[in-house]
Parts: sequence; structure tokens; C-alpha cells
Amino acid sequence: MDVNFVPETGRWHIFYFSDKHNNDLLDTQFSAMLPAHRKMSEADIMQMMNMLKSGISTSQIFGLLASQAGGYEFVGYGPRDMYNEIARQRRQIPGDAARVLKKLEAMRLKDPQLYFKACHDSRGLLRNLFWSDGISQLDYRLFGDVIAFDATYKKNKYSCPLVIFSGVNHHNQTIVFAAALVVDETTDTYIWLLRQLMFAMKDKTPTSIITDGAMAIRNAVRVVFPEVRHRLCAWHLIRNATSNVGSPSFTSKFQKIMLGDYEISVFKRKWVQLIEEFGLEDKPWVINMYEEKHMWATAYIRGKFFAGFRTTSRCEGLHSVVARYVGSRHDLTSFVEHFQRCVAHLRFKEFNADYESTRGVPVMQTCIELLERYAAELYTHEIFRFFQPFLSRAGSMRVLNIQNNDDCIKYIMCKHGKPDFMWTVDFRQEEMIFMCTCLRMESFGIPYEHIVKVMVDKDICEIPRSLVLDRWTKKVKSALIDPSGFTRDAVIISRQSALIEFSKKLAAVAAKVPGRYEETRDLIMGLYSSYKAANEGTNQPHSGVAKSSNPYAHQIGVGSGQPSRKKRQRCSVCQMEGHKKTTCPWQKDIDNNVIEDEANGSDDGNVYSVPTAELDSDN
Repeated sequence: MDVNFVPETGRWHIFYFSDKHNNDLLDTQFSAMLPAHRKMSEADIMQMMNMLKSGISTSQIFGLLASQAGGYEFVGYGPRDMYNEIARQRRQIPGDAARVLKKLEAMRLKDPQLYFKACHDSRGLLRNLFWSDGISQLDYRLFGDVIAFDATYKKNKYSCPLVIFSGVNHHNQTIVFAAALVVDETTDTYIWLLRQLMFAMKDKTPTSIITDGAMAIRNAVRVVFPEVRHRLCAWHLIRNATSNVGSPSFTSKFQKIMLGDYEISVFKRKWVQLIEEFGLEDKPWVINMYEEKHMWATAYIRGKFFAGFRTTSRCEGLHSVVARYVGSRHDLTSFVEHFQRCVAHLRFKEFNADYESTRGVPVMQTCIELLERYAAELYTHEIFRFFQPFLSRAGSMRVLNIQNNDDCIKYIMCKHGKPDFMWTVDFRQEEMIFMCTCLRMESFGIPYEHIVKVMVDKDICEIPRSLVLDRWTKKVKSALIDPSGFTRDAVIISRQSALIEFSKKLAAVAAKVPGRYEETRDLIMGLYSSYKAANEGTNQPHSGVAKSSNPYAHQIGVGSGQPSRKKRQRCSVCQMEGHKKTTCPWQKDIDNNVIEDEANGSDDGNVYSVPTAELDSDN
């Protein structure tokens, strides 16, 4: 094109034009796919990031956004732009270790009680990461008398072992006290973890610990918890018996001796018989196992509270649940996010069990109705179902002798038809204290049939306070401020989802009529401007539309209540009257976003491979 200025006309004239080298303009229907036109709105970014936190994959999120927009062609961007935006969000903090620490810092702003600690090596690289949120610490105060922990692998991008400290709540459900990612499983690492656990839990020491028996864990427990009872997992011991002896018959008999409810003298006799039968007197594994019998034999563990734990199977079950939320594709930040989502799901199950325990009364099944009904009101449904059979079995107990002493009544009883197996229950009536030689009350925290038999004999219709362990009752968490476990973050996300749904319904109705569309647009933009100004601490002039500070709305004449007839200036950016392009607040927002994008860099040509998580089935 040749253009010359003609003085006579005072204008520029085109003297030559050639379209030989021009490209055809893009069809209008494809213009939205141009890089300059593809841009995610702030609302879409917020919605996408919230759904990513919930484990929804990027492709599924794109489908949902397309459904909201009325079709894929109306979204205004593609999956590649979503991946780039996710990468841009994550690149705001360089380095995976720095990002996860920043994430935990952000979590602590919402949960001031959250505790986390990172351990770095001499080169400044992250070695171990421990964290425990506020609700886990509250749970530990109530249920931290028994803890179990074990390590699992391949749950994150770096294949770092994941160590979860868990316990059991008043519904006999597994709960999480703390978690850690470690670089190795040495004694020093476990000592560091146990000390962090104690610091997070205000130095409250558990009464019992159960582990898989790994030597590093044993040594660490011995150093940090020298007075705590340490039980070895029965399942791991049975597996070790199979691998070290190689006799199915020995393994079967070893299991019976290990789990049998024997007196210590009976256990020793049976152990000697077993070893002599298979000729294992000189086998090192057998000798070592006998030296550690106080850590695995029920005869030595009787009367010590382990909340029903015999194995680390709860840990294994918890690992399988965690595997539904996290995997080897997740970096550290994504791992922490999705692990906390798993913990939130476990807390929801507890919340649901709390609801079920407050709704209705279980069906009474025995003739000891008053005692049974009191237990139903006292215990959670799950614990009551565990206690209910003992009421029935009390009817099969036969009292052989009753001895009255000065301050104690001694009941000697046996099971009907089995007089060789006897138990003795000491009952101190003034203090309402019961002691049975079976020691099951001390082991499980629930009165068994022998004590129930005495209560029936003495016509006691309520379970005495001495026999009630608060951790199994419905009201154990009543003193807590937020027993449900729902966080402020979850509430905000729920509100955002609700507002998005309301907005879609409003848009569907308002878009059909031009007048409604303009009114709705003015209201929404006015509210947006007002709330944004409030967040930034600035003041906006008030407008006559919906009493909100809306620079986009038509101005109303002062005093007359009627619009001014004077021709108003119209902005070329937002098409609203009352201001021009240079003073348009919306233009300022656009300019700020452009500056922000330029500072972050353009990623239109790069595709970021973002990790995704499967949808949880809630099963």
C-alpha cells in the first residue's frame, strides 16, 4: 500500500494497493480460538482450582465449564489454556519444597493450631516433613491413648515413605493424628518423627503403641517412649513364623499360643511344649521371640489397654483409603492437598456416625432391658453393638460361690456346662468398683459378661461410672468447639459453589430480555466493584442502582428522581454512560490483569502436564 499526503485536500490518499500477499481473515466463528482472545476469567480460574483441590481431573473440569457455557465452542479457551493457567498458579512459588511449605503456611492462616515442621539436610534439601492440623490434635487429646503407625510407599512423585500416626475414635473408626513424608526409615528419622508428634500434642504421651516391629521403629520407641507399652503386630509375627520355620502346623499352633487368653504360667508351659514338639530349641528366631514375649503374647498383654488393636491392619486399611486420593503422579503440594481431602472424608464419616448415634435407639434384644437401654443411651451405636452380646452371655454364666468379706464381695463363676474354666469377680459395693480375673475390662474398656453377671445379681440398672470409659461414649466430643471437623476453607468453597449456581439461574432468565440483561449486569458489576473496593480498603461513590457503588450504572439526577435529559458520555470499553475510556474502572482492571500476565510470562505455546486425581466414590 502506497499512501501520500495531498496538500490540496488536506488528507492522505491511497495511490497503490496490492492484496497479493495478504492472508484471508479468520472466520468469525474461529476468532475465539486465537491466542489473544483465549483468556480464563477470574471466576473460572477460582472454580477450576477449587475443583482440582477436590480431585476432579482437568478434562472433567473443562467438560463442566463447557456445560455451564452452553457448549465447548462458547467456553472461550481450551484445555491447554487450563493447563497453562495451573502451571502459572504453581510457578508463583518456585520449587516443589518451597511450594508445599507455602501451602502449609496458607493452611495455618485458616487453622492457627496446625503444626508442621520441615527437616533439611546440609545442602538445604528437604528431607522430612511432618504436619498435624488442629482437629487431629483435638482428636489426640481424646483418643491418643493408643496410637499405631506404619510406613507406606509410592504415594507421591518422589516415592518418599509416608508415615501416618493413627488411632481409633468413639465409633471404632480409624482417625489420623499426624502424617509425615520422610526420605528414609532409619532410627534417627523415627526418633525425629516421634519427638515432633510429642511437640505437636503438647507432650501428651500415649499409653500404648502398636507397630509392625521394624527394628528402626522399635529403637525409636525405646528412646522416645521408654515407659509406653509397645505391642508388635500379630499378622507380621505370623508371617515371620512362616518364613523362619516353614511349617504350617507350627504357624497355626504359634498363633493360638500368641492370641490365647492364658495365665502366664499356662503360656510358658504351652511354649515349651511347642518348641520341643518341633525341635526348635536352638533356632535364633525362636529364642529372640521368647525374649520379646511381653511385646506380643496376650498372656503378658492382658489388662493393658490397646482399644482392640492386635495388628496394624487398621494402618493397612488406612493406606488403601489414602491410595484412592493420592498416587505416584502427585508432587508434594498436590499430595498434601489430596491427603487432607482424604482426612476430611474420614471426618465426614465420623460426623455421619455421630448423627446416626443421636437418631433413634437400637432394638433391645435381651431381657435385661433397663441395663441394655442405659448402655444404648451411653455408648455410640457401634460400641453398643459390641457390648450387647455380653448381656446375652451373662445369662450363660453360673455362679459357683459367693464370698462376703469386710469390704469386698467375691464372685466365683464359670460358663454353663464348662466348670473347668472359672473367673473371679471382686466387687467393692461402696466404691462400685469391679475387678475380674479375665482383665478384659482393662484391655478393652467395656464390661464383659462376668461383670455384667454381678451387676444383674446386685440389681444394678445403670453401668457404674468406674466401668465407663469416656472415649467410647456419645458425649466424649461434646466439650469441643468444632467436633464436626469441617474447616472454614470447606465452608467458603461451598458458598462459592452455591453462588455460581444462583448466578447461572439468574443469567438464564435475565439474558432473554435486553432490559433485564442490562439491569442484571449493572447490579453484578456494582456489587463486584463495591466488594473489591472494600477488600482493598478504598471508597467508591454511591450510585442510585441498588444502593451500591457502581461506576458502570446510569447516574440518577439528584433530587428529581428522574434521569437527566442531558446527553451522557458513553465509554467505548464497557458501553456504559457516565464516563469515558480513560476513566473506566473496568479498563483499569483489564490493564492490571495485562500487566500481571506480562509479569508472569506467556505460556500459550507450552502444555503443562498436570497431575489429576480420580473421583472418590465415597464408599
